[in-house]
Amino acid sequence: MTDGKDILTFPRQAEFAKAKACLDRLSLAYTVLSPFPFYGRVGVDSLVMDQETRVKLFQEAGAQVVSSGWVDYQPAKITVPDTMPPAFEEDILGTCSIMVMAPCVPDVTTIRLIAHIAANLSDVFPYLNTEMVQAMYCREVETFTYMDAYRLISVYDRRITIAKADELVDAWHTRENIRCRVNEIWGRRHSIEPSWEMRKKPPAFEIYKRLPGTNCRACGEKTCLAFSVRLWSGEIKPSLCTPIFTGEYRHLKAPFLEICSSLGFSEVNRPDEDE
Repeated sequence: MTDGKDILTFPRQAEFAKAKACLDRLSLAYTVLSPFPFYGRVGVDSLVMDQETRVKLFQEAGAQVVSSGWVDYQPAKITVPDTMPPAFEEDILGTCSIMVMAPCVPDVTTIRLIAHIAANLSDVFPYLNTEMVQAMYCREVETFTYMDAYRLISVYDRRITIAKADELVDAWHTRENIRCRVNEIWGRRHSIEPSWEMRKKPPAFEIYKRLPGTNCRACGEKTCLAFSVRLWSGEIKPSLCTPIFTGEYRHLKAPFLEICSSLGFSEVNRPDEDE
C-alpha cells in the first residue's frame, strides 16, 4: 500500500477526461494508470492522487464528474502488455465498465468491483457450465460463479462482480480473462453440449467471511459460522441475518447479497439494487 494515495476509477473514458481536465485547471498533481492497449476493452484510464487532491477535485467538480469509487492505491503486481487484446469474430461480451469499486469486506487489502457489460450473457452460461466443471451455474437467477485462484467471480446476465482482486490492474487482467474465456467458448458452442446442471456451491466459508462475525444469535444459530453452513446448504434464508438487513451492519449488505445471489436465493435484491 502507498500511504496517502488513492486510485480513482470511472465508468467511462469521458468521465476520466472531465476529472483530468479539472485537475489540470487546478494545477493539482496526479498520475494516470492506463489499461491501454491490452486491457482497453475492459477498463478505462484511472487517476492516482493523494487524498487531499481527491477532496479538492470533488469540491471543484461536484456532480459533474461521475466516479466508480476509490480505494487506497497499491502498485500493480503485473504490467499492462503493450500489445492489442485478442479479437473475436463475434465478441458476445462487448465493453465492460466498472460501476462500483470498493475495498473487499473479507480482506480490505484487496478490492471488490461490479462491472456492467454491453451484452446479455445468459445464452452463454450453459456452454460455460459444460466446459468449466468446477464452477456453479444457477439457472433460476442466471448466475455463473467460480473461483479464479482466491478471487470470487460471479457473472450475471449483464454484469460481472469480482471479489478479492489484488488491485486495479489485477482486476483488469481478471476481466480480460473472463472476456476471452466467454468468447472462446461461445465461438465453439456448436461443438459443445450445453448443461443446465447445478454441480456445486461456493464454500460456506466464503459466506462466513461476509457476515458480521459477532455470533449475536439473531438468526437463531449459535454462531455466524453455523449460520453460513446452514445457508450454504439451503436450509435457511439470507434475511435471517437481521444485523445486515436492518441493523448496524448494513454496510455488509452488498457483498453479502453477491454471494447469496450466486447461491440462487431469488428473494433478495441483486448487488447493484442495494440502497
